Amino acid sequence: MQKMEWIESCPASITVCDAEGTIIAMNEKAHTTFIKDGGRLLIGQSLFDCHNEHSNEIIRELLAEGRSNSYTIEKNGIKKFIYQCPWRQDGRVAGLVEFSFEIPFELPHFVRS
Repeated sequence: MQKMEWIESCPASITVCDAEGTIIAMNEKAHTTFIKDGGRLLIGQSLFDCHNEHSNEIIRELLAEGRSNSYTIEKNGIKKFIYQCPWRQDGRVAGLVEFSFEIPFELPHFVRS
């Protein structure tokens, strides 16, 4: 996978896996976020070894169905928006990308027409 400079400096944590769930890329923010778990040493490891069975089932569904998943979490006093989506190669799901953005606890919501 080609390395792009903007991904490294992006304030979102970006982690990419292949169709088997193997982590193939992480940007600097992801490395920092997961440093206690090994940081960049997670590249080459399976996502399925990093998650519980409920999460693994969701990962399997996302890979099989080629759909996205989004939710918010709070951990260590930080609220994050998590967006997971497939990436494709030759029209087939080739893996997933997870974007994790830190967000304020009080987030404005606008309805626009």
